[in-house]
Amino acid sequence: MLALLGLLLSGCSTLMTAGEDTGTLVSRSDPVDDRFGADEHPRIIAAYGGVYHDAKLEQTLARVVGRVVAASDKPNQSYRITILNSPAVNAFALPGGYLYVTRGLLALANDSSEVAAVLAHEMAHVTADHAIARQNKARTAVIVSRVVTDVLDDDDAGQLALASSQRSLASFSRQQELEADAIGVKTIGRAGYDPFAASRFLTAMGRFGSYKSASGGTDKRPDFLASHPTTPDRIDFSVRAARQFGSPGVGEVDRDRYLEGVDGMVFGDDPSQGFVRERTFVNPTLGVGFTVPDGFVIDNASDAVLATGADGTALRFDAVALPVGADLGAYLGSGWVNGFVQGSVQRFTVNGLPAASASANAKGWAFRIAVVQSGTGATYRFIFANEVDSAQFAQAAVETVMSFRKLDPAEAAKLSSLRVKLVGVKADDTAQSVARRMRGVDRPLELFLALNDIKPGEALTPGMKVKIVSD
Repeated sequence: MLALLGLLLSGCSTLMTAGEDTGTLVSRSDPVDDRFGADEHPRIIAAYGGVYHDAKLEQTLARVVGRVVAASDKPNQSYRITILNSPAVNAFALPGGYLYVTRGLLALANDSSEVAAVLAHEMAHVTADHAIARQNKARTAVIVSRVVTDVLDDDDAGQLALASSQRSLASFSRQQELEADAIGVKTIGRAGYDPFAASRFLTAMGRFGSYKSASGGTDKRPDFLASHPTTPDRIDFSVRAARQFGSPGVGEVDRDRYLEGVDGMVFGDDPSQGFVRERTFVNPTLGVGFTVPDGFVIDNASDAVLATGADGTALRFDAVALPVGADLGAYLGSGWVNGFVQGSVQRFTVNGLPAASASANAKGWAFRIAVVQSGTGATYRFIFANEVDSAQFAQAAVETVMSFRKLDPAEAAKLSSLRVKLVGVKADDTAQSVARRMRGVDRPLELFLALNDIKPGEALTPGMKVKIVSD
């Protein structure tokens, strides 16, 4: 949904996405692999908010990596693991022994065996040369389409050939994911970890994805061109692979030591990128904030603040360089907006700050754009998109923009990061009572259950350690 905002803006660039293969095609040789990883490393660091440093957490992770590598098909391969300062749940690897895991993923995991399963899966992609193979197949797909176009002098036939090749590529990628799952489960089983950890964590990711969804659920429609198998398919496959080692309960989980490692870790947004508190985004460094309507979920990305509504509305909030006192209405009509509706510019103030808004229609999408200039001269931009230009869509845009405000210095000084905190379950505790201790998060009970892999209605065991989020 949010990617469609690119239809509106002229000359937009795309960011590298984890899981996609980028860079130049390389032959399989260690020096080239090392250089590929070294070249991509700083780009990944920048795209994911920098490196997160925590000595206790790094030691916890190092123990897991050591055991996994020793049990892998290439125990002599050295790895450099980096914790990315991002709340996203993600992990990936690059040729040359570069491993990455976000603190968002580490917060969702509940024991060492689950992290081991993730890392073993990503290592498998590298040791099985999946990145190189996928790039070669993608190059072949493009060549096939060009040959058909040139020989038949028929662009439609060429596009059809490319579409067919892309479907083949998607199937190929799904096969790679299942192969990496199989290798990963085998590796952690040999390392003495619980081989069923892979299926547990895939389930946890699905539940957390439902929590993050604006509607509280996920789209059940199959996507046959998806680059990964559906989560139920992967869970079933991982369970069958794990049964080669025995019944559930076999292997070590190392829960308590792992949870001690994540205790105190920053949760959610990094202070330098601002904070999301339920439906409000505030940035004490910039001294501004705004609130989205009910039903919206905010995602504070590294280059912009994104939000989605239950009705399909997408929002992007970012900054743009304009001179102090610039004509904001003239900026909206200066040509950077595709499908700009002439005569739609309105000038107004938001909490005493100069602002302007306009409408646009492009590629079957309706857009609302607004800019607000703060007293310091910084200019902020709101871009809303929806397939339906409804009164609800227009009202959501107005409500959000009019909530924009400058932060009081005293208010900004009080803001602090949310952190993962371990608490012990008491005899009379329930999931509801513990979740009430959460602070600064939306739907705390649902998040508590997802973070601790607890099913709705499941009783808590007195004395067990659980994760909550608080400031």
